[in-house]
Amino acid sequence: MSTQQAWRKSSYSGNENNCVELVVRSADTSIRDSKQPAAGTLTFGREPFAVFLASIKAGDLHQY
Repeated sequence: MSTQQAWRKSSYSGNENNCVELVVRSADTSIRDSKQPAAGTLTFGREPFAVFLASIKAGDLHQY
């Protein structure tokens, strides 16, 4: 059994390493910085990730 994770990034990011990558699993989603993938990840359950993503799309996190 492979432990390799299928990290992906937006096709809008081009070939640069200045974006956020994510891996979606059945129970959770993890995100990381493509410039420093070994620096750690943020992992959210399905519902918290949906709330996080909706907040980003709505611009609710711009002050951070």
